[in-house]
Amino acid sequence: MPVTLTYPGVYIEEIPSGVRTITGVATSIGLFVGWASRGATDHAVRLSSFSDYVREYGDVDPRSYLGYSVRQFFDNGGNDAYVVRIAAGDADTASVTINAELTISASSSGAWANTYKVRTTQRSDDATRFRLEVLDANGNPVETFENLSMTATDPRFISNVVNDRTSRFIRVTTTNPANAPTDGPRDLGATKAGTDGTVLARNSSAFNTAVLACFGLGTITDKIDLFNIVCVPGLTDATTLTTLQGNCRARRAFLVVDSDDTATVSSLNAGATGLTQSDALNSAFYFPWVLAPDSQQSGAIRAFPPCGYVAGVYARTDSQRGVWKAPAGSDASINGAAGLAITMSDAENGQLNPLGINCLRTLPVYGNVAWGARTLHGQNERGSEWKYVPVRRMALFLEESLYRGTKWVVFEPNDEPLWAQIRLNIGAFMQGLFRQGAFQGQSPRDAYFVKCDRETTTQADINQGIVNILVGFAPLKPAEFVVIQIQQIAGEIPT
Repeated sequence: MPVTLTYPGVYIEEIPSGVRTITGVATSIGLFVGWASRGATDHAVRLSSFSDYVREYGDVDPRSYLGYSVRQFFDNGGNDAYVVRIAAGDADTASVTINAELTISASSSGAWANTYKVRTTQRSDDATRFRLEVLDANGNPVETFENLSMTATDPRFISNVVNDRTSRFIRVTTTNPANAPTDGPRDLGATKAGTDGTVLARNSSAFNTAVLACFGLGTITDKIDLFNIVCVPGLTDATTLTTLQGNCRARRAFLVVDSDDTATVSSLNAGATGLTQSDALNSAFYFPWVLAPDSQQSGAIRAFPPCGYVAGVYARTDSQRGVWKAPAGSDASINGAAGLAITMSDAENGQLNPLGINCLRTLPVYGNVAWGARTLHGQNERGSEWKYVPVRRMALFLEESLYRGTKWVVFEPNDEPLWAQIRLNIGAFMQGLFRQGAFQGQSPRDAYFVKCDRETTTQADINQGIVNILVGFAPLKPAEFVVIQIQQIAGEIPT
């Protein structure tokens, strides 16, 4: 609004430029779901390294593929992931009651807590204040909370200090206010021992039900702001996977699907995958399983589902080349692999590739690599525009970036000045991607367009409060087949 002119002189007005920078979203935030013997079950935990996983969920556990797949993700280039732990309802949480007024429980169910102890110590100068320590199996403090109180109105009330996820190991509940408890080291599971409960085997009905309960409106994953690559290690149940494909499509995420560990080239060629319904465009299928040493079994070679490795390759490719580059080829090496469960020939690869099955191959010089980049809409007969993984993931990147970057438009006056701003800001975003080589075409006109005017938004749309923005792009498609033609030079023939 112009300033009020009251006195003779010079007046300064700042005029908005109309530029609202659109920032591209992250493209390789992983989401891993599976059974673990330790860790929160009511929320997803964000990790930036495998060390974070160990702190939250313990080391890898041979009873579940979850920890292994998370480690394989980080080993292959991943740097950001969420983990959701599922557990059976019969898993017990360790607890100990002190002086009948303070109950200290483990932060999550499982037998892991039975090796920990807790110790409370009153202050020598104030009987209402005390220290609470959590001790490991060797008696060393791993957490210490000083100057606590049992009085609910006190700023250092124990429940307020320890709970609300402040402590990684314990939660507390209190009854009547009392003097500070004094107690030597007590086993955390002295009153009630923690148990792992039933191990949820992959593809069991209980496992599948627990996985699906993590997705959808109001669930754990609904509370995550953004995730891009979904892995449920070892899950091969077609019904569950079909539902997950729909959930991933609703969240603009991409599902990495494992083949069954018993699958062969013949079985896949005969029955395909059965996962090619309408929501399958947001998923890709990988075969075979990967052989790698198991640190929990003295380095013995064991087969693992490919999803963790592949998700890491996605992340590494995004970082080094961009989401528009196919996560496959000689650069898509599978770090940490000792080999593959099945070694395929070119002819066998040629049988599966037209079915939308991405193969992992062992090639001379390059070693173990991802050698396919088709979605589960990638069958030749379908002729889908979303045939390739990089094309689909590029579209998801654009959708999510523009969804978040245009929220400022809401409630703005719906007329040409707004449309011009929209064209300016989205055009600048698309131009930045064009300069990075994200689109086909030698000029911006060939690579993309942004349209928002009287043609896209009619008066009827304006009356209903709608502004329509049309964005098009020419995707880069991978050179899946390289054809080299060779011809002899006959030389000059005298005539």
